[in-house]
Amino acid sequence: MKVIPRIRGGLGNQLFAYAAARRIALKNNAELRIDNISGFQFDTTYQQRYQLDHFNIKAALASPQDRFEPFSRLRRYLKRWINQRIPFEQRCYIQQRGNAFDPRLLDIKPRGDLHLEGYWQSEKYFQDIEDIIRTDLNITSPTDTQNLRLSEHILSCNAVALHVRFFDSPNAVGDNNATGEYYSRAISAMQERVPTAHYFLFSDNVDAAKSLIRLSDHQITVVSHNQGDATAYADLWLMTQCKHFIIANSTFSWWGAWLSAHKDKIVIAPGFVVQGSKTAWGFDGLLPEQWIKI
Repeated sequence: MKVIPRIRGGLGNQLFAYAAARRIALKNNAELRIDNISGFQFDTTYQQRYQLDHFNIKAALASPQDRFEPFSRLRRYLKRWINQRIPFEQRCYIQQRGNAFDPRLLDIKPRGDLHLEGYWQSEKYFQDIEDIIRTDLNITSPTDTQNLRLSEHILSCNAVALHVRFFDSPNAVGDNNATGEYYSRAISAMQERVPTAHYFLFSDNVDAAKSLIRLSDHQITVVSHNQGDATAYADLWLMTQCKHFIIANSTFSWWGAWLSAHKDKIVIAPGFVVQGSKTAWGFDGLLPEQWIKI
């Protein structure tokens, strides 16, 4: 019996998909096999890539048969169509519907091979095996001098990882980007709690991000040398070295905060609800209860 998650999306969503599948496999004494191909081979829009090979994950990769090859798109479509018409607990192909936490996934008992398709963006899907997930998701540290020196700087101070993510262009009128007002409130709240904080700014658009952040130069270090999917893991690794976090409405910085081992960490997160075309945020189960929502 196998549990086969279809991994897709950016690094944060890949981690969520893995963690939910890992728990199901463990609880049902099933083999975990990761589909690292089908979620990316037809991605002509975002051109994302599989990134979980930078972690301490021991699971085998799915075979062509596990991926429904040949004619995988047609065969996967038929699997979805059939399984949506039978009771949830009897399905062999589970496709996520909506974003909110679905407790039914915790009780699933596969009768054979189980395919999972979804992001499953909540720690509730794996909270009872948290220690195992943290071990699995131990990041292979980069070896270049620039990242290692920056890590030393982070560890030497009251480091706050500050993440700005742009889902729309910086000047767009819309609700997919967290606003400058959010970051101002979040920084004020962090300053009250950690007056000696030094901020490390991570962003997919550093120049635009700097215009949102009202901090003096001596309070902030801009992290801009890790660019693109190939080195996203390195930025995530640096984030996890920080003691505290101001995250974006992004699963990438969600994981940076969650994977941090600092026991007294303060995590400030956007408290708004968004159900937009490019992102979803604030739905049931997304943010751990102890995180501060602003």
